[in-house]
Amino acid sequence: MTGEALTCIERADEVLYLVADPVAMSWLERRRPDARPLHPSYAAGAPRTDAYAAMVDEIMERVRAGAHVCVAFYGHPGIFVNPSHAAIRRARSEGFEARMLPAVSAEDCLFADLGVDPSAVGCQSYEATDLLLRRRKVDPSTALVLWQIGVVGNLNYAPEGDTSKLPVLVDYLLRFYPAEHVVTVYEASLYVVCGPSIEEVALSSLARANVSPMSTLYVPPATRARTDPEMRERLGLQTDAAAETRLART
Repeated sequence: MTGEALTCIERADEVLYLVADPVAMSWLERRRPDARPLHPSYAAGAPRTDAYAAMVDEIMERVRAGAHVCVAFYGHPGIFVNPSHAAIRRARSEGFEARMLPAVSAEDCLFADLGVDPSAVGCQSYEATDLLLRRRKVDPSTALVLWQIGVVGNLNYAPEGDTSKLPVLVDYLLRFYPAEHVVTVYEASLYVVCGPSIEEVALSSLARANVSPMSTLYVPPATRARTDPEMRERLGLQTDAAAETRLART
């Protein structure tokens, strides 16, 4: 929670929220006893897109009524939060001012907890179902972050998760990585007194891992990409082996 976000919550005419844990909910309601949840928009087994549309409608109803509205979402409001983007687009299209404040996402926590620097060898980031449906090409020489593996293949609201299609994800990843390649099932800590959930498993065993609706998968590089001699020459970089080694470490 940044100071700017806290100020917006405290000064808004109305506060709506969608958070993932009871502690955050309790904190918000202490700060703003009049805050209203968006959770009732969800219905188990119904398409998540229906819930998102209902949330946007509720937000816009208050905006159109002339209220200065602040909506608090879990994690980073711009990362895997469909109604935040949709509400801002709708508000701006109707002539209202709207903006998003940055926050900390699960990926930010992952980089810190696993000691991963995405600039070292690059980083791919995909939603798990999208990866499969669009047959995204995976580069095994860079890191891979897969979101929502706990509901892969399920487009409906599943509060308890759905790992029934996890073997399909494993089969697809085995096209790019060896079966024994060690991957990490990661879940950021919601509370300062608790640590993150980190489980390392062989890729072939991922379907039997402890995967929750909040789990994110981190796949480290399995190969090393070589530098292109022609491009190296065009860039005027050194050509000796020591220079290539230094470049690989940056």
